[in-house]
Amino acid sequence: MNTKRSAINKRTDSELRVAIIHDWLPLVGGAERVLEQLLEIYPNAEVYTLFDFVSREDAPFLRGRKVSTSFLQKFPKVKNYYRNLLPLLPYAIEQFDLRQYELIISSSSAVAKGIISSPDQLHVCYCHSPMRYAWDLQAHYLKHSGLSSGIRSGFIRYALHKMRMWDVISSNRVDFFIANSSYIGERIKKTYRRESTVINPPVNINRFQIESNKEDFYFAASRQVPYKRIDLIVEAFKLCPDKRLVVIGDGPEHKKIKALAGPNVEILGYQPDAVMVDYMRRAKAFVFAAQEDFGILPVEAQACGTPVIAYGRGGARETVIDKRTGLLFDQQTVPSILHALERFERLKDNFNSAEIRQHAESFSDLRFRQEVKHYIDQRLVEKDRSKFRPPALYGAENIPNLPR
Repeated sequence: MNTKRSAINKRTDSELRVAIIHDWLPLVGGAERVLEQLLEIYPNAEVYTLFDFVSREDAPFLRGRKVSTSFLQKFPKVKNYYRNLLPLLPYAIEQFDLRQYELIISSSSAVAKGIISSPDQLHVCYCHSPMRYAWDLQAHYLKHSGLSSGIRSGFIRYALHKMRMWDVISSNRVDFFIANSSYIGERIKKTYRRESTVINPPVNINRFQIESNKEDFYFAASRQVPYKRIDLIVEAFKLCPDKRLVVIGDGPEHKKIKALAGPNVEILGYQPDAVMVDYMRRAKAFVFAAQEDFGILPVEAQACGTPVIAYGRGGARETVIDKRTGLLFDQQTVPSILHALERFERLKDNFNSAEIRQHAESFSDLRFRQEVKHYIDQRLVEKDRSKFRPPALYGAENIPNLPR
């Protein structure tokens, strides 16, 4: 028995059969950066996902790698409407056959954690968030999608009701949860009644160069969707004609945001990554109004030595140190942003670019790989030990002179 256990504990990563399950691959964002680093840890892992639309130029870490997709991928022109297939996603994720793997890692903010595994397999979920639109942010999403009332609203509300039921059931299929922030750890506890271990997402700090000589403009960037609240930032700067704002990003709200902009606000739309990083380095501050699960962009700005003015809820409270690496404001409102801008102008000379950069380095991708590898290694050892623990005879310790 001891020999077998020793052999298992000495098993190399290349011998470990690993599957990584990712919700979907429409583009490269923060969740995909996590997937990239998971594949650095387990280069022989096989990838499963519901949809794969991402260009390999944008995701070079997937070049030459087989990515198994669900049957939904075969639907005609599914890229145009895959988000509308929400009721089918739980069924689709359950159809993957993962019996051959010893370790399953799900990278999930929706349904990836719902894959079906056996007691012999270890399933660790790296949770970006419980489904936002199905739980506490349902009312927000319905309002900003124009679905607060009406027949279609009723249908979607019922679909989300069924999704919540499945979501709780599927959370019990996970052996261990990793949360991407303490904020998400609290959401996991509230939603699933499960404990989690916090390991912050990876940020590629090395691709950013510090810039100490800042120029006289503020910068904002993100996908232009309702919850990012770029509209609030633009409205605030419209009331400050003496302050210049540059905005990079595209999305469903782009036309609305462009219409809100005053002459002191420059809306550049989508730009290559190099352009965005250049503006981020030169800006006097990065402005961020979203309540994010973690928020990689504020960390990237700090990697450039750029202070961050952020809404003080969600992940920003864990990545921005108030009055040291930036400023936090209390409410998602125009007056709150205006007050933060006034405070920043008074305190801007107190921020040290080198100190801000040093703080950002604590979120590096190397740190992520080390922490995830260590955590999963521990869980694997525990799993192996439980497999080979000899069964105890019930109550035997209380029976005197048990025959041998």
